[in-house]
Amino acid sequence: MQYRQLGQTDVKVSLICLGTMTWGEQNSEQDAHQQIDYALDAGVNFIDTAEMYAVPTKPETQGLTEQYIGTWLASKGKGKRDKVILATKIASTGMDYIRPDSNLRAGQIVEAVEKSLKRLQTDYIDLYQLHWPSRSANFFGKLGYQYARSEKEVPIEETLRACDKLIQDGKIRHLGLSNETAWGVAEFLRCSREFGLARVVSIQNPYNLLNRTFEIGLAEFSDREAVGLLAYSPLAMGQLTGKYRHGAKPDNARLVLFPRLARYTTPLATKTSERYLQLADDHGLSPTQMALAYVNSRPFVTSNIIGATTMDQLRENIGSIDLVLNEEVVKGIEQIHLSQSNPCP
Repeated sequence: MQYRQLGQTDVKVSLICLGTMTWGEQNSEQDAHQQIDYALDAGVNFIDTAEMYAVPTKPETQGLTEQYIGTWLASKGKGKRDKVILATKIASTGMDYIRPDSNLRAGQIVEAVEKSLKRLQTDYIDLYQLHWPSRSANFFGKLGYQYARSEKEVPIEETLRACDKLIQDGKIRHLGLSNETAWGVAEFLRCSREFGLARVVSIQNPYNLLNRTFEIGLAEFSDREAVGLLAYSPLAMGQLTGKYRHGAKPDNARLVLFPRLARYTTPLATKTSERYLQLADDHGLSPTQMALAYVNSRPFVTSNIIGATTMDQLRENIGSIDLVLNEEVVKGIEQIHLSQSNPCP
């Protein structure tokens, strides 16, 4: 396993992070515990979750993923807690079944942290992330910015002050962003400098061969400001594995079970994916590992968040850490990207 620095902290996280959003929906508590055990044995020390998981989100399964991690921690005893860098997230607007009028105001953040700590059965959260902004902005696939104000919009200074207080209290150790924009990162950094508040250490945004929009404005922040990318959806919801190739609809696959998750299923996505799959075939590579190895190789990536519903998938995903793409493969990837950039923003 390889490890990279988390922002400007002294924490080193594994380049492969164990994603968990299927736990409580496609995966049972027993599955979750088995995945954690395997990942840790393979050198993974970083687990990412969120208060709203499992996904797709619904009231019946909300919080189950954190709960499963909590029962795993309880089963191992306190000695295991220090071996794991545990990250979770607070939901923002539009999740009223989690908290009435959910947003990123101070009181909401304190309530969310306390509930996550209880489900996780731990005294502290290593990395607490703001799952998405509470303002109108370009995230979740939206590229064209449209100016709009909402009564739910919360000043970034207020959010940051609340998180800083929780860090001072020892409830959380570091703060991260998610689904954030370049302006948002800049504003968090400005407030940190101007008011002497906690500095964000990471940003969790989508990044994969079909969606490299992070490179346009945010990668420079990762490089110059040490706000590293925690890349999610590195396999484009499985599209880049080849399992949906030629119209296949495998049993229990996410895009079959949940067709509304359509971000990576457009005709252009399918067409472009086939070119990457063929490139992997031409070089005798697993398309899954080729896609993950490319993300692993990016200097602005702190950690690559993989997810799996089976142990075979988990083994293959973690095994990508051993693959170094040769110059010819990288050149082929860049040629495809230049001819059809970001078909799935």
